[in-house]
Order: sequence, then C-alpha cells, then structure tokens
Amino acid sequence: MMSTPLYQLKAEFFKTLGHPVRIRILELLTDGPRSVSELNESVGIEASHLSQQLGVLKRSGLIDSTKSGSSVTYSLLHPEVAELLAVARRILTEVLTDSAKLLEDLNNGQ
Repeated sequence: MMSTPLYQLKAEFFKTLGHPVRIRILELLTDGPRSVSELNESVGIEASHLSQQLGVLKRSGLIDSTKSGSSVTYSLLHPEVAELLAVARRILTEVLTDSAKLLEDLNNGQ
C-alpha cells in the first residue's frame, strides 16, 4: 500500500483551514476552551452551521470536545495551531503593509 505524500497531507490540512469560520473558531480557542454557546455568540452564525464547522475541525484532529451535562466545550488539541495563526497574521501584516506602500507610491506618481 502506498502512503500519501506529505505535501498532499499538508494541502488537505490547509484546505481544512481554508474557511473563515473555521479560522475564527481556532482563533477563539487559542485563548482557551469555549462552550458552544460562547463560540456561537462570538462567531455569530446559525447553530447548525457552527456545528458543521466544529465537526470538520474535530474530524481533522485540530480540536476536541468535552461534554458536561448538556454543555459541550471545545479546545485546541495542538497549541502549535495558535503559533500557526500568529505566523499567518505576521505574514499578512507584512504583505498588506507592502501593498499599502506600493499603492501610496502609485498614488504619488512614483
């Protein structure tokens, strides 16, 4: 049996991250575990859509859930996800800063 190449697994991983709601959920969980109701308040989407996105993240092995009574709490399984999101923020900040400078130069006729 042939194993899946690492680059393909990485592509699947980034596809999982390729949804704004999933990114927002992960960002919220970097501050610690959150209940479904807390996530729903912060994300502001229909409960069924939130549940679907939580399911994708859970099946991908990025988050875990614990049930206490009728409440379900989600948490990050890997603290490195928080680091990955922070690195993405730094890269985007740099890219956007460079783009803003280029736009400013264009507007100034340089």
